[in-house]
Amino acid sequence: MIRSEAILLAAGEEGANPLLPNWWEVLVTAVGFAVLMFIVVKYIAPALEKSYQDRVEAIEGGLEKAEKAQAEANALKADYEQQQQEGYAEANRIREEARAEGAQILAEAREKAAAESTRMIEQAEAQIAAERLQAESSLRADVGTLATSLASRIVGEALEDDARSQRVVDRFLADLERDSAGVAE
Repeated sequence: MIRSEAILLAAGEEGANPLLPNWWEVLVTAVGFAVLMFIVVKYIAPALEKSYQDRVEAIEGGLEKAEKAQAEANALKADYEQQQQEGYAEANRIREEARAEGAQILAEAREKAAAESTRMIEQAEAQIAAERLQAESSLRADVGTLATSLASRIVGEALEDDARSQRVVDRFLADLERDSAGVAE
């Protein structure tokens, strides 16, 4: 207690009211605040504002770049899709051409096969006709020889004369053909 009384006496001696501020302290504080405010407004605030503007410009520039990149990507995608559609159309066209060409080749092969078949049939028919004529001629000669031999036995005289034997054979064959033609009708 002695101490608190001593403090009160010292304060009372000065005559100052503890609730009222000291004007010198207010003045020094106000000047310090004004100097500090001047430094902040003159140097720090413009640097912060410049940094803020740079950041805004960088963000806006980045957004513009992103928009340009997005537009380029969309254009490339559209171009790719168009090329893809053209590729599909080209593939379909080539496939159809190949089918048509295959059908044409198949038709040509069938045509060639039919022509070859016709040629082979004609050749076979010609060969058969030639062999038939050869067989007829051989048969005529054999029949003529047999007929001459038989006629010479029946008649009892030799028919060795070529002209006479040829007439007998021709007459025999003519009679044979007449008989076969009469039976066919």
